[in-house]
Parts: sequence; structure tokens; C-alpha cells
Amino acid sequence: MLALACGSCGPAESSEGPADAAQLPGPVVLPGASVLLADSFHLVRNLRVGLITNHTGLIPPDEPGLASRTLIDALHARSDVQLVALFAPEHGLRGDAEAGVHVESGRDPVTGLPVYSLYSDTQRPPSESLDGIDALLFDVQDVGARYYTYVYTMALAMEDAGRRGIPFIVLDRPNPIGGVRVQGNVLDPAYASFVGMYAVPMRHGMTVGELARLYVGEFGVDASLVVVPVDGWTRSMSFPDTGLPWVPPSPNIPDVASALHYPGTCLFEGTNLSVGRGTDAAFQWVGAPWLDGPTLANRLEARGLPGVRFEPVVFTPRAPGDGKFDGEEVHGVRFVATDPDVYDPTVAAVAALLETRRMSEDRWAWRADHFDRLAGTDRLRLAVEAGRSLEEIVGPWNAEAEAFRALREAYLLYP
Repeated sequence: MLALACGSCGPAESSEGPADAAQLPGPVVLPGASVLLADSFHLVRNLRVGLITNHTGLIPPDEPGLASRTLIDALHARSDVQLVALFAPEHGLRGDAEAGVHVESGRDPVTGLPVYSLYSDTQRPPSESLDGIDALLFDVQDVGARYYTYVYTMALAMEDAGRRGIPFIVLDRPNPIGGVRVQGNVLDPAYASFVGMYAVPMRHGMTVGELARLYVGEFGVDASLVVVPVDGWTRSMSFPDTGLPWVPPSPNIPDVASALHYPGTCLFEGTNLSVGRGTDAAFQWVGAPWLDGPTLANRLEARGLPGVRFEPVVFTPRAPGDGKFDGEEVHGVRFVATDPDVYDPTVAAVAALLETRRMSEDRWAWRADHFDRLAGTDRLRLAVEAGRSLEEIVGPWNAEAEAFRALREAYLLYP
């Protein structure tokens, strides 16, 4: 098993799992929740614990043919730990609430435990929710993009736990889009928000446990942090290689393909174009009723971007959470990663921003404040408005990504 990692420790040693998950009777990779139960339970034994989690907090079965179970059920069933409170991030405990919709506090009907919302009028744990808690656990699957709010739920809870002297234990999970590539611009702290609190790139290539260590070491989060690492994961692993089941972390990330494109196509949330919410392939395509899909695809293909092709598509959103083009026929392009090892979704998205804005003419509209929050700056929007070339816009990003790559090195846990 992997060694436990504290917030100020260097990289932990790791054990590499077999490469071909399809030939194995179970997962190649075990998430931190499994490691906690198997050999690190001393961290919570005989304690009163709170758990920040959602539907992604699954523990793979010990034997083939058995069903996965939630960490909630696993802890609630034990007599040597007392699970006393649950905390729900954006999308709720079951992951079915749409983006941006407030989550209500309540009570879990299965365990009877109180469920405190961390996505309502406040994103912090209510003060009374931490009374009597000896340790606060975090077990949520992240996507690997700066904009995803789960990691900021984690950061704020770390701060509050730290102020109360409560140990914060991150049960790590793989980064589903890999841990090698660092891509996109680095957020300007002047644009910090709940979709980007710290100066990290659009695609950071880190696990939640590694990010927690970075937050403590570089961004002033004061917490008594312990990370229970993933067993068997390496940075170059694709998610299918882990042998773990894909559980959509939110309603509009239905599969790994959507997660891979999300660090780029999420930027279109700050425009009046659709990213396919209300379809089965959200964030894999973008479009609007007035666009000419074949022409847009040809223009993007002509740019020769590595590792991706663009296909014309027509899709019809049904009850989209963003309210864009409900029931209307939308024309646009689908992003298809042909070589994930060289594909840069952030560059592909900026190319698509340039082309779709040009083709939309006076039908184009920014949701400027939201776009700038996602972009972590107003420079991207202003550069597109000014007609800057793709190379002029994204060229400086390489140096930013390299500087971040060097910064993150001390906080990485996996080879």
C-alpha cells in the first residue's frame, strides 16, 4: 500500500499496478477510501467523524461480482468509528442537482444522519456542524479542471477545520484525465471565485490530495492535513486503465470523453453558445442554431491542431440546466480526441471561440463576468474581441504552465 502523506511531506512512494485492467479480476487501482478501510483505519478509529462526499464516494468490491458500496455505508456500519455528519458539495449528495442550483441541507433517509449543504447561501460548513467532530474526511471524485467546484469546497472546509483544530483527511482518487499534462492559462488571483480560487492552470494534472497539499504549502490554507493516497495509480494512466467504474461526477459529465474536453469547452459557458447541456454528450460539442456546422468544422480542421478532429453535428438540448436552446436544433462541432497524449483542450477551445465568434457576427454574446471568472482573467475575452490570433493568445500559456509544473513538483504523490 502507499504510505500516508501529510500536508507538508514530500512525495510518497508508490506501488505500480498492472497495466491491463481488462485481464484482472478487480480494479488495478484502489481509491483512498479503500486504503483507509484496509490498512489506515487507525486514523479514524473510535473518533466522531464528518464526511464530505457524494455519489462518487464508492468503494470497489473486494471480490468480482459483488456490488460497490459507499463510504457512508461502510463507516455507518462499523462500531469502531462514529459517523455523525454528512456534507454535500455542488450537485448534492446524490449528484443530481444541476450546476449552480443551491443544495438544501436535510437528513439522509438511509442513515438518518444530518446532511449539511456546502453549496447554498454559503460554501462553508455551518459552525454548528463541526461541533463535537474529531476528524473531517473528504471523499469526492474530481474532474481535473480548475473550474470544478469540488476542490474549493475542500479548500474552504480545510480552512474551517484548521481553525477548529480538527484534522482534515483527504481520501484521494485518480485524476480521470491524467496527471502528466498541465495546460491552459494560470488564474490571476484578482479573478478568484468559487470556480477558481487559486493560481492554477485550467488543466492542472493533480489529484485532490495533491491539490490539498498544494493549498497548504503555497496558498496559505492552514490545516492539519493527512492524505490517504490511491494505491496503484500512476500519472500516465488513462481512467479505463484503473479498472474503476466511471461514475458521472455531475449530471453533465457523463463519461471520460466529456471530462477530457471540459478544461476547454467549459469556457463556452461564458458565452451564449450551447455546450450540449441537456444532451448525452455535454462538453463534447458546442453550437448554436445559427451556425453552419460543416463550415465551422472545416475551419477548425484547417488549423491542424494536434490530437483532435472536429466533426459537424446537429443536437437538440432537452431541459438544459443553462436554459440555452431548449428543444431547438443546434448546429455546431463535436470535439473528438484522436490522441489524448498530445491533445490540448484549452487551445482547441480558444480556436473554437475565435471561429464561432467570427461566424456568429452580431448574434454573438458574452456572459462577460462569468467568462472572466472561468478564464481567470479578462485578457482572454479582450484578446478574442480584439481579433488576436490563436498563437498570440495561447503562446504565453506555455511558460505559465511550465512554471506551475515546477511549483507543483514538491506536492506530487505519484510517479
